[in-house]
Formats: sequence, C-alpha cells, structure tokens
Amino acid sequence: MTNGNEQNESGTVGELTSQAGESFRDSVSSIDKKGKRIWVFPKKPKGRFHRARVKVGMTLLALLFIIPFIKTNGGPIVLLDVINRKFIIFGIIFWPQDFYIFALAFLALILFIVLFTAVYGRLFCGWICPQTVFLELVFRKIEYWLEGDYVSQIKLKKSKWNFNKIWRKAFKQSIFFLISFILTLTLISYVIGADELFRTLKTPGSASFTSILATFVTAFVIYFIFSWFREQACTFVCPYARLQSVLLDRNSVIVAYDFKRGEPRTPPKLVKTGIKAGDCIDCSNCVRVCPTAIDIRNGVQLECVNCTACIDACDEIMDKVKKPRGLIRYTSLNRIETGKGFRFTPRIIIYTILLALLIILVGIFTFGRSNIEADILHAPGSLAQEQPDGTVVNLYTAKLLNKTYSPIPIEIKLDELQGEVIFPGRKTFIVEAGNLIETSFLIKLPKNAAKEKLMHIKLGIYSNGKLIQKSKTNFLGLEEHHKEHEKDED
Repeated sequence: MTNGNEQNESGTVGELTSQAGESFRDSVSSIDKKGKRIWVFPKKPKGRFHRARVKVGMTLLALLFIIPFIKTNGGPIVLLDVINRKFIIFGIIFWPQDFYIFALAFLALILFIVLFTAVYGRLFCGWICPQTVFLELVFRKIEYWLEGDYVSQIKLKKSKWNFNKIWRKAFKQSIFFLISFILTLTLISYVIGADELFRTLKTPGSASFTSILATFVTAFVIYFIFSWFREQACTFVCPYARLQSVLLDRNSVIVAYDFKRGEPRTPPKLVKTGIKAGDCIDCSNCVRVCPTAIDIRNGVQLECVNCTACIDACDEIMDKVKKPRGLIRYTSLNRIETGKGFRFTPRIIIYTILLALLIILVGIFTFGRSNIEADILHAPGSLAQEQPDGTVVNLYTAKLLNKTYSPIPIEIKLDELQGEVIFPGRKTFIVEAGNLIETSFLIKLPKNAAKEKLMHIKLGIYSNGKLIQKSKTNFLGLEEHHKEHEKDED
C-alpha cells in the first residue's frame, strides 16, 4: 500500500483521507478498515527543507558515532556505565550519590519538551528524533537506491519472486542488519567505552555468552524497527505522539495546511471554467510524499511528525502553477484563521520561568558539589575497646569517591574533640581519579571524653590541609564506664 492513490489488496490511502467530515480521526492512516496494515511507500522527498534536514541529520549521525572516541582528561567525554553506576556527561563525572542532580535534570528535560512542543509543535520529531533520522535519512535512502522511487517499489512488491527481486531484497535486508549491528556496537561503546569495546572485539572469547546474546538481540530489535515496524513506532509506541493533544494549542507552530487560502480544492482544468477556486489543485503530492501516509489538509493528526516533506512537495507544485509558496508551511492555526503572529501565552511564560529555575538549580548543584564524596559509618557489630593507655577505640568504615580526573590526597581529622584518627600504616592516602575506595580506620578518644553510651562526633575531610567536607558519625563508649558513671550520679 502506498501513501498516494496507488492500489493494492488492502485499499488506498486516498480512500481513507477522502472521508467526509472528521471521520479521518477515527482511524489510523496506515491501517485499513479490516485492520490490516497498509504498507507505506512514500514518494522520494526533495526540496529546501529536505536538504536542510539532511544536513542536520548527517551532523547528528556524525556526532553519534564520533562522541565515544572523544576523550577528555584521559577518559571518554560521554560514558553511561550503568553496570558500574558511573556516568560521564561532557567530561563531568556523576555517581549514584549525584542522583538528585539527574532527577532535577530529568525534570528540566521533561519541562523543556513540554515548552518546546507548546511553542514549536513536533519539530523534535521531524528533525532530531533518532527514529526519524535513521528511518528517513539512512534506511529509506538505501531503499530508494536499491529499489527506486515509490512507483518502482510498488511494482517490485507486486512482482513475482525472480532473481532481480530476490537479490535486491536480500541485499537490502543484509545492509539493514549490518547498520543495525553497527548501531548496536555504537550504543554499547557509550556504556563500556570505545577502548573496552575494541579490546573485547580483538580478543576472541573475552565476551560472555550473555553479552553476545544481548548484543544480537538488540541488533535484531533495531533491525525489526527500521525494516518492518517503521512509522508504527511513532504512531503506536511513542508516548510523545499521544501527548500532542495535551501539549499543543492553537498558538503552537506546526506544519499546517492554509485552508483559508487552499479551499475549495480545484484541479487546474476546472479553474479555467471560472468557478470559485482555492490555490490547492488537489494533486495529492503532499499525501504521496508523507512517510506516515496522512493527508495534512485534514488538519493536525496523531501520525504527523512534522518532517516537512509535504511542504517541499506543495512548494514544488505551487512553483509549477505559478502561485505563492507556503500553502503548507510552519505556522499556527490562529495565524491561519486570524492572520496574527505568535504571542506568548501565560502557559508558555510559566513553563519558561519553571524551566529557567530548574536549569539554574542543576547548574548550582553540578558545579557547586564537592570533589570528594565521603560516607563514614561506625563498623556494624563492632564494640568500643579500651586500650592499655586508658583510651577508647571504635572501628569505622569509609567510602570515599573522587569525582575529578586527578588523584586527591585525603586526611581525616576529628573536629571539636581531643582524640586521634588512626589509619593502619599511614596517615594520609590517595583516592585515584574517578575512583571509589573503601577503607577502615580507628578513632581513639580519652576515656574521660567517652562519657556517654552513644556520642555524636564530627569529622573533617582534608586535602592538602584544606577542609573539603564535613561528616557526622557515632562513637560508642565502654559499658563498664557507663555503669560507673551512672552510680556516681546516683
């Protein structure tokens, strides 16, 4: 099935889009009345918007494949190591202790999507979304190269299985899977790093069976999405499409048909008869070129990803019939109806203020956080021990996380108390760059200072004599000392 007026066993998209009134909203353009899928064969797009989208898409694809190889301070500039719970975003290291920053950043991202959609509609879907970029600028480009434009593709599908059809289909699917596999390896490099990925590929047997299975399963899923599922991912799976009706309003900038200028639709041969005619000549080129098989002239629809293919197709026809471009264009419904330009609504102003506040908070927490994260706890199950010199000793465990790219010397001291912090065999130690270490140490206090069963003490974490963080923990006193102390009070 095509997205033009071509015919196959399931019917035509033209039949679906020509229904009267608003009935088109009761069905999905790529599914017929019997519930069968209508396979979409979009006409090859061309035009100024398509050329711009190719440039944007190629830039994004280049960044996707290059970023894992970019390094800063000896490490990758981006690493999403969910296995070891270590994340590097543009050279900044984040650990689970920084989860609150991720939560705020995620809220900011959601709010940005809401604000961006309220103002610019689904511009993200048409220009930046990985699904659209890969499908339209990679996989369909290969399809056009091997099978020709939409008419040739339809003929090839309807033709009997012969050598010409077999080799074209087999070669196309092989390329599709190869690209899917390469994309899978690229995504893996974001998780384990490009160096580790190449080390694994060069060393046969180094990868576990589970890792190999997961890699091929992921590759098959990606292959399935782009070779068969295609536009249905946007229509049935993507939650963003479902949110459109909530996020968009009549001031949102979308790809829209100017019905005031275009209606009534009149073929050129009827225009000569002198009847009232709009600029739309009802050529259906905007329908044939649509990758989701909709008729943009019906208005805002769930399936529309704002890819601008219909704009280019319509502009080409307007040039031929010597009428102004822009019958289909980026605009808002209010502008079409009233002629008024974009205006800031209260909703947009509120979203903008909230987004700005969240971005400021994320910046403050990210760049204002300590370079060392210390978690110091009394060793579970350990009791206070009295030493021959009359002091009381407690055992502690410490987790120290270095969030920088440089080793940091660490020393822990007691704050506001006379006593001693003892690390076996050393006084200071080095926390290597980007590492988390666990160690144990003792805190020794004079017996007369440990007068309570449970004391709250403060510790200072120092680096090169400079206080970088404070920590609180508990100190247990001796049970016998407590009893004697209680008797004295009685």
